[in-house]
Amino acid sequence: MFHPLRVSEVERLTDDSVAVTLAVPAELHDAFRHTPGQHIAIRRTGANGEEIRRTYSICAPAAPTGEEPVLRVGIRLVDGGEFSTYALKELSVGHTVEVMQPMGRFVLEPRPGHFAGVVGGSGITPVLSIAATLLAREPEARFCLIRSDRTAASTMFLEEVADLKDRYPDRFQLVTVLSREEQQAGLPSGRLDEERLTGLLPALLPVPEVDGWFLCGPFGLVQGAEKALRGLGVERSRIHEEIFHVDAAPAPAPTAAPAHSTLSATLDGRSGTWPVQEGESLLETVLRARSDAPYACKGGVCGTCRAFLVSGEVRMDRNFALEHEETEAGYVLACQSHPVTPEVELDFDR
Repeated sequence: MFHPLRVSEVERLTDDSVAVTLAVPAELHDAFRHTPGQHIAIRRTGANGEEIRRTYSICAPAAPTGEEPVLRVGIRLVDGGEFSTYALKELSVGHTVEVMQPMGRFVLEPRPGHFAGVVGGSGITPVLSIAATLLAREPEARFCLIRSDRTAASTMFLEEVADLKDRYPDRFQLVTVLSREEQQAGLPSGRLDEERLTGLLPALLPVPEVDGWFLCGPFGLVQGAEKALRGLGVERSRIHEEIFHVDAAPAPAPTAAPAHSTLSATLDGRSGTWPVQEGESLLETVLRARSDAPYACKGGVCGTCRAFLVSGEVRMDRNFALEHEETEAGYVLACQSHPVTPEVELDFDR
């Protein structure tokens, strides 16, 4: 469900990014209290009357129960991005946007342990919330942040990360790599790919002793970091990923589709059955009858349309949102799913 929220602050972070804070009224405090690492979907009507939805991670620390939640997101300009262009050029204090309640499973509930993040560009956004909340609430926790940016001028949340370093000098470790600019001190410039991370990570921290790895950013960086960690013997269950940008979609596996198929779906306690039209995704099938079906990116990245496959078989064109354990348990992305069997049943409520 979307709620109209007023913009209370727009802060310029870099030439191509802003931090937007949204005011949460008292009656919605519980609804918008987020777990560190979660994101929100924002909706607005475009110039041509079409609906635009985008997801943005919450960068603020999670508010304890009883305190007012701080809903602050980082938005970076995307070439041709209608909402990001609007956010950087037009959005201002006093404007109202429609916002869905926080969601997402790229999260860390504060607990003792040693954790680490490998992020690229705007991938810092959810990991900033994770690290800040963890260090503030759990004195027996440590966090190592390895971040990659193009240049110092393009680096988002410089002050917030520096504040963590000053506040928790013994428990927060920061490693910065610039891909297109040499630093006066620290690591040489260049991309953080699988080969470089394989050599770098063991030199920075005891890789086998890290309790959780949080990888966030462009697909190439996240994929390279995962391969490096797996090569260093890290269990898959300790690696958590969130993709912020995918350059190209992989080709879907060739699977014969039935001539006629039917979808049954349960959403918010109500069920329905509809014919699947040729070529459409299961999300599109549901949306023809239920405009309240959850979605944001429609690209297999955000995970908003996650549903449980009750029966039947589907083909997912791509998946950059669900963990391996989720797909093994029977969850699919409705926006990427097409029927393989004549009858398919989904449950959005599980």
